[in-house]
Amino acid sequence: MGLFRIALFCLPMLAAFFPADAQSPESYSALLTQQVKSGKLSPPAHVQDYVIDGRLHLRLQDAVRLALENNSNIRIEETQVEAQKFSLLGAYKPFDPLIQSSANINRLSYSGYSQLQGVGNTNAALNTLSQTVQASYTQTFISGTNIFAGFSGNRTSTNNSFYFLNPYVNSTVTLQFTQPLLRNAGRFANTAPLVIARRVLQQSRAGFEAQVNDAILQVVTQYWTVVQARGSFDVEQRSLALAESSYQHDKRALELGALPPLDIYRSQSEVAARRLQAIQSEYVLKQAQEAFRFSIGVDQDPALAALELDLVEKPEPEGEIENVDPVEILRKALIARPEIAAANAALANDETSIRLAHNGLKPDLSLTGFYQTNGIGGNLYDLNTGRLISQGGLGTSFDQMFGFGFPGYGGTLTLNLPLRNRAAKANLGTALVARRHDLYTSQITREQIVRQVQDSVHLLEEAKLTLAAGNESLDLARKSLAADERKYELGAETNFFVLDSQTKLAQSELSLLQTQIGYQIARATVDRATGSLLEPYHVQIAELSQ
Repeated sequence: MGLFRIALFCLPMLAAFFPADAQSPESYSALLTQQVKSGKLSPPAHVQDYVIDGRLHLRLQDAVRLALENNSNIRIEETQVEAQKFSLLGAYKPFDPLIQSSANINRLSYSGYSQLQGVGNTNAALNTLSQTVQASYTQTFISGTNIFAGFSGNRTSTNNSFYFLNPYVNSTVTLQFTQPLLRNAGRFANTAPLVIARRVLQQSRAGFEAQVNDAILQVVTQYWTVVQARGSFDVEQRSLALAESSYQHDKRALELGALPPLDIYRSQSEVAARRLQAIQSEYVLKQAQEAFRFSIGVDQDPALAALELDLVEKPEPEGEIENVDPVEILRKALIARPEIAAANAALANDETSIRLAHNGLKPDLSLTGFYQTNGIGGNLYDLNTGRLISQGGLGTSFDQMFGFGFPGYGGTLTLNLPLRNRAAKANLGTALVARRHDLYTSQITREQIVRQVQDSVHLLEEAKLTLAAGNESLDLARKSLAADERKYELGAETNFFVLDSQTKLAQSELSLLQTQIGYQIARATVDRATGSLLEPYHVQIAELSQ
């Protein structure tokens, strides 16, 4: 009796010695469910940390961090990673232990039709009460071995006078194993789905990082777009102020008779034209701000969306403009880009799938062995006199069962040999085609990265050259305006030349601002091409995808 209890207690513990995987899914399955079980979305996170004097005070890195926390598109991509985590958890299903139990009670009654039924005559009813209890434990291990441990107990009572044990109790313990010898034998064939699911999760994480890489570049671009739009609006405001000053000067000159009446219209029309440009610049700025608010998730809360943006980064490059080495940038990109990791994981999965498909072509040969022991007990009657000789029950049945006096054992060698096995051949062909597809995909990925690196380097080089030209153009425009204003004051030129110089100065300021913003975006594009754009945010990205 004690041996039976110890055996039933220890059987579930065998899984600890033959784990399906070193990283048990139970360690994080509860956490996964906890992360996604909420049916409501949280408000924008950490935005209040950047509110100063009623304005949203943001550096470039602050804006990126808010986007990683609150951008809905990034969060949608994050759910793809979460779905793959649960797919990996589901891949452990073949190794999950299973305990089954059942209890069954049947009472049957029917009229007699044979003397062998032991009811005496045809008018008497044969009554039988049967009570059955069954319990079993099943487990499959990474070697493909399947074990089964089962217990069944049956208690039957009847009015049949031919039973010398009535009621009688029958109990049986069965231990069985099944081991594949060819197909599905060994660690690889049984853990390959786990390996594939884990690599798919790695692919999903790498794809998520690639999406985040693009999203960060988008946020950086929108940040500088707002800075550019605000700078353009300021330039148009200053240009409008200069035009209005010229108009007031001409108006006084007209009143004093120093200016012909028809010449006033030139400065007056210039004021109207520049006011129109200022209005247009203001609404371009509003559109850029709204797009930026959407990217960092501030628009999700009306109170936060109403805050004025204070983007503190200056468009002017800081320090000396550095030179880049295209060869070194390309080498770093081919190592650090998450798309490369995703392509490598896909190819590794293809090799695993091909090996698994070859396993499916093997004959299905398996060995099954079992051992069981039986026991029976009950009230013993003398059939001649009908006198009760001794009483017994479940205890007597267990004593016989663990006395091993009535054992049963056997073994079976089973061979299933498909003559054509076209399904397995099709699986192998599909795996080979998938590998070829992923080889080309990997090649295209590398070609695209090379092209992106080249384009980003050329863009940065162009931005560096245009920066110098823009600064020189602005300096000359300022000097030209100062000269024309002096000549106008001395009466050597008309206001046409002053207004034209003001327009050229505004254009030079706008061109320089555009060049500065272009340089900042070009630097970010180079960082995106090499994967460096992700480096300051690795911890935050890891928290999103873990």
